Amino acid sequence: MSGAAKTAEYAEDRAAIEDLMARYLFAMDWGDYDAYLDMFTEDGELEFARGTAKGREAIGESVRAFKQAIGNFYKDADGNPAVLRHIIAQTVIRVEGNRAFAVAFWWEMANDGPGGKPKAGTFGTYEDELVKQDGRWLFAKRRILNEFLEGRATGEVNPVRLLDERAERAGA
Repeated sequence: MSGAAKTAEYAEDRAAIEDLMARYLFAMDWGDYDAYLDMFTEDGELEFARGTAKGREAIGESVRAFKQAIGNFYKDADGNPAVLRHIIAQTVIRVEGNRAFAVAFWWEMANDGPGGKPKAGTFGTYEDELVKQDGRWLFAKRRILNEFLEGRATGEVNPVRLLDERAERAGA
């Protein structure tokens, strides 16, 4: 494959992965569980503050329960469940054929600030392993780290170095 073709293929793969990551946030924040689950492989894995769920069915159960619990925790000025919106910032993606590894910084806003104004809340990193199946990029594993939860912080090492180490261990 020529350098130009390889560059074009990488650009297409990266754009598709970035699109997947953005769609994930919209699906999560709007409670579109069908769309959310469709972004994982059948045997996908989601690791987050409440533990690890494997397979779409288990991921769905975990995410629904978590979303409900968050609604009980974050309240707006009137005592209603706050509206949370997640934002993804800098993203590093390493594409290796039909596998990819990514790390991204995320944070969330909620309308639980004084007077119902938005307030920055939690933040952390996503560590992803992705696979391309039938021409679509999907999450094989998504690990959500949260910087202020004990045992869930990203750590002291540059997450991009850790991404490269994960890719190397996986033989990419």
